[in-house]
Amino acid sequence: MAQLVLPVVFTVIVYAIGRLRPRRSDTGLALSEPTGRVDGPPLHAGWLLLLSYIGVYSHVFLDFLNNYGVRLLAPVDWRWFYGDALFIADVWLWLALGVGVWLARRQRRPAPSRAALAFSVCYIGAMLISAQAARSVVSDTWREVRGTTPQALMVGPLPFTPFTRAVIVDAGDRYETGTFRWWPTRVTFDPTPIPKNAGHPFIHMARNSPQIREFLVWSRFPFWTISPEKPGSTRVTLMDVRFMGAPARFDASIVVSSVAMQRQPAAQSAADATSTGSSHPSDRSRSLTASSSGMSSPFQSESAAP
Repeated sequence: MAQLVLPVVFTVIVYAIGRLRPRRSDTGLALSEPTGRVDGPPLHAGWLLLLSYIGVYSHVFLDFLNNYGVRLLAPVDWRWFYGDALFIADVWLWLALGVGVWLARRQRRPAPSRAALAFSVCYIGAMLISAQAARSVVSDTWREVRGTTPQALMVGPLPFTPFTRAVIVDAGDRYETGTFRWWPTRVTFDPTPIPKNAGHPFIHMARNSPQIREFLVWSRFPFWTISPEKPGSTRVTLMDVRFMGAPARFDASIVVSSVAMQRQPAAQSAADATSTGSSHPSDRSRSLTASSSGMSSPFQSESAAP
């Protein structure tokens, strides 16, 4: 809905500002009456609206290209879509556009910026094709080696190497990671898998925590770790395989009380034995002590995406 409304709002605001700005005479002095020459071409609402829609939807398309994902069909459909084509801050794309703008300003002509834009369009198209082709190669290799079809698969971009990609395969109870290379074309899988640990009793309790639920909405390849915190409590941490090596931490963590853990089965049995009673998630969540791990909500970190 915002994608449809924002361009209209932006057009109205900019058009109103343009109409209210004082006109200028040939001498550059502002006139009290709109009789002087206008600086630049006249403002057309139609073209302004078209450019606004191009700006909004090109932004959404660029978000789709990385492996963070975007909800293209919201609010009709809340599924995530991933292009897995470009790194979140692709250095070659930024370099090409930056050089094009610099040369255009230096030479005082638009040809360099147009060439940079054309190169960027071709580069994005090539990376989209490369991403899909690499995904097919990895999927076929996995079926040949493991004899099964991946439940989920990512062949995602790396920061500086367009011809090398990071591989994540959802193998059911675990994830397997690896590397894909175009020259020579090969797929290598790491020897150590990453267990999901999704069936642990502490994790069933942790899912009631608000920050855990928010992270799960955004996470693509979630996995859990469990570690002792202090006597009588255990820390449950939720992470995403995509960002294990990221400089900033992308995780959510809570501390679960062991005493509450022991009480939960008895409370659940009593609730099940009562024909008219039910256990509400808010009641169970009172036994959890939330503990931030230094990360804000994933929905608040969207500014990390360009």
